[in-house]
Amino acid sequence: MLKKSIALALGLGLGVSMCSGVAFAATWTGGDDLPTNPLACDGTAAPAVAKPYDGGEPTNAPDRKGKPIKVVDVPKLIGIGYFNATSKGIADAAKELGNVEAKTDGPTQANIDQQISFIDNYITSGVDGILFAANDPVAIAPVLKKALAAGINVVGYDANSEPNARQWFVNQAEFNGIGKALVDNMAKEIGEDGSFAIVTSTFTTPNQARWISEMAAYQEKCHPKMKWLETVEAQEDNVLSFNQATTLINKHGADLKGIFGMTSVATPASAEAVTQAGQCGKVAVIGLATPNAMKPYVEKDCVKSVVLWNPVDLGYAAMQVLRATADGDLKAGATSVKAGKLGELQVINGSEILLGAPYTFTKENIKDFDF
Repeated sequence: MLKKSIALALGLGLGVSMCSGVAFAATWTGGDDLPTNPLACDGTAAPAVAKPYDGGEPTNAPDRKGKPIKVVDVPKLIGIGYFNATSKGIADAAKELGNVEAKTDGPTQANIDQQISFIDNYITSGVDGILFAANDPVAIAPVLKKALAAGINVVGYDANSEPNARQWFVNQAEFNGIGKALVDNMAKEIGEDGSFAIVTSTFTTPNQARWISEMAAYQEKCHPKMKWLETVEAQEDNVLSFNQATTLINKHGADLKGIFGMTSVATPASAEAVTQAGQCGKVAVIGLATPNAMKPYVEKDCVKSVVLWNPVDLGYAAMQVLRATADGDLKAGATSVKAGKLGELQVINGSEILLGAPYTFTKENIKDFDF
């Protein structure tokens, strides 16, 4: 288990107020060691920074331009609403393109060893392209590099790997944008001096660790009096997420004013824990989840804000990017890529493609979405 000390938190640039024993307990967990880039408190857009392509390249890839290709999608796990939605987007894009045979397959738990085994098996059986959402950015890298060495096109989405282990990564929203949206919504609900905790998946899941680090940096900069109690793991498991949220409620009592859910499982499970504890209106729940999972809690006013993007669009974009990569239309140095009905998407950070800004679902608009 990764635990970060106060000294490490300072190394992340989180500031004295985050590490004073008010914003954090003796240690906090869940972030990564990378530099942070908190957005402006007033919403001013950050300037775009050019960066050379840092993705990998397949070895001796055959000419696939316009030819039928077989693609496998291996997400963190299958059988949950979020990845059902990304899988639908992938299937929609494959059907629209007409020259792609795509399937989704993977573990039923967010287990990196199982995910690696699935990818390795598809390298052996033979595919033209692999889409993935990593459970661990470092551990997954060798098998993805093996795919590249076999001439397979490799594109990530949702959760990245090491950049040189894949060609492109479709980022649902920039990490600092997600961090800002989550923290601003929480501050709006619990106030500038409210205290909160986090239920995440694991401390090594790359996208969640990145969001948490950006949340910490943005909170210190723009909402410095908010109090960070702790971060707990729940493995993207519904029962464990519910139990962890319940433990937080019981442990911190009236000090706990809000819970962040960092996964599409943890957020509704936390909302259910708050509901069953009779704490609706007393403990805010804000997090990342699909609208359908959160509608019951939003409609009952137990949850006021759900932050996400459209995961159907995310899967759709990833499939479009892989097709463009296989065709040779998306190459190192590109600044944008055509993504079907989504139009042109921007290339950022060398080898990332940005889906767009995060979206906040509320009681007023959540009924308009079905995924």
